[in-house]
Amino acid sequence: MKMSNMYMPTLREVPAEAELPSHQLLLRAGMMRKLVSGVYTYLPLGYRVIRKVEQICREEMDAAGSQEFLLSALQPKELWEASGRWQDFGPEMFRLTDRNEREFCLGPTHEEYFTSVIKDEVKSYKQLPLNIYQIQTKYRDEKRPRFGLMRGREFIMKDAYSFDVDEEAMEKAYQIMWDAYDKIFTRLKLKYKVVQGDTGAMGGKVSHEFMAMSDVGEGVVAYCDHCDYAATDEKAEVVYNVLEDNTEILEMERVHTPDVKTIDDLNKFLNIDKSKFGKALVYKVAGKPVVAIIPGDRELNEVKLVNYLGVGEHELEIADEETIKEITGANKGFTGPVGLSKDARLLVDSRITKMKNIVVGGNETDYHLKNVNYGRDFEGEIVEDLLLVVEGDICPTCGETMKMDRGIEVGNIFQLGTKYSDSLNAKFLDEDGKEKSFVMGSYGVGVTRSVAAIVEQYHDEDGIQWPLVVAPYHVIITVVNAKNEEQIELGEKLYKELISLGYEVLLDDRNERVGVKFKDRDLIGIPIRVTVGKLAGENVVEYSLRDSKDKTEVNADTVKELVLDEFVKAELK
Repeated sequence: MKMSNMYMPTLREVPAEAELPSHQLLLRAGMMRKLVSGVYTYLPLGYRVIRKVEQICREEMDAAGSQEFLLSALQPKELWEASGRWQDFGPEMFRLTDRNEREFCLGPTHEEYFTSVIKDEVKSYKQLPLNIYQIQTKYRDEKRPRFGLMRGREFIMKDAYSFDVDEEAMEKAYQIMWDAYDKIFTRLKLKYKVVQGDTGAMGGKVSHEFMAMSDVGEGVVAYCDHCDYAATDEKAEVVYNVLEDNTEILEMERVHTPDVKTIDDLNKFLNIDKSKFGKALVYKVAGKPVVAIIPGDRELNEVKLVNYLGVGEHELEIADEETIKEITGANKGFTGPVGLSKDARLLVDSRITKMKNIVVGGNETDYHLKNVNYGRDFEGEIVEDLLLVVEGDICPTCGETMKMDRGIEVGNIFQLGTKYSDSLNAKFLDEDGKEKSFVMGSYGVGVTRSVAAIVEQYHDEDGIQWPLVVAPYHVIITVVNAKNEEQIELGEKLYKELISLGYEVLLDDRNERVGVKFKDRDLIGIPIRVTVGKLAGENVVEYSLRDSKDKTEVNADTVKELVLDEFVKAELK
């Protein structure tokens, strides 16, 4: 492609709304433009990268025995009502009505739709196993779209679904997809971890996430260097050992704590360690109050809370002061489990039941209670683990200390079981002629999110540094002076020669200042660079790589061998 004919509106200034490097650089490099918040137009350079990511997904899915479909983004309400997710999915679902008042959604995912297709066509175990996929745009009405392609309202995803005769066969399909995803993200040159994930609204019991490691990632990963344990902070099991306490159980004591509303304030006021407090958090779930009690030195994991309650995250809200006063008789900051209104559902983290003589809110403004003990002074629903993991927690697998890191979720895999096949009555006849529900798996790769993750891992202060495998073009030939006949002639010769060998090449033949050309070249991040300048008459050019400061003057006739070497190194030839 000749850049004199190319649509590539690069920007010199960082767009005000862009916070992350990937968001800034994809806008500045002329690879995408915002239509409205969370919705983007992909321009020629950016769309070339997206198509390359899609193709890698396609090749590895095909190699794993999956077959490509393309389903509509428009899905009828009836499918989602059958699975129970029409309401459960919550306000993130785009809903619309046609002229006949029939309700639809723009698909945020496609479990129901794929299941409905298969149930009408696959009737026998002889047609199984089956693995099918599509690459398509998904729609989610994010409350706060942000960070460019990281959290948008419209995004491109590769989603796949497996249908098997039993759990054992489904687990084999799950491993096949795991291996395929390893190949996809390895080919994309992403540095990633596979971690246990929360199944959330998808359902099922087992889930893993593929996290591209990045300091700006929204996801938090807890992992152990001593074994293979790794999980998102939403999923990570917390080992919180309550120290053995041989002191006697003391008489409960009412303590005046004027305007002491937080754990930090209470810690200073009473000079008692936070681990001796019982922290109360008050929520409303479907309009009803729920109080959770956890150790005072820890944070509540809201995902574990909604999973225990069996509700969607959108149904959980922080209680207002009026609700708190109704169930406690006190102002906010003095809630505790003793004497709580029966209208409130009380959930107790299991570690609280093992602690002695703790301090809790007194359900009376400006008062707390000391020496409170579970069983004697209050009771509630005991929940095994409601805590959020923190750096230094004990690994639940091997007992060593865990570390924390951030990452970008670029892929996920779920063992769905029969959640969707049961609800949509999708059955087949087994070897004995008996009807059974399909045992399913679901597998997703965020295509556009992977593009952003690659930029987060591969950039510097001057722009993007695309890995060769996904770069919009492989080589950029920059003609320093487009009015110089020798330079243009040599640039054209190299351009045609490399294209004839199958390489994707940009020729910067624009009548622009050389500084502008070099800045654009750095910004868009083409991996292999050839500069045709004042030594063109001697058939000499400058050869360099985007991710290196080294520059070498070489005979123009050797450029094709140098390019081939880079492809061999990248394992693309």
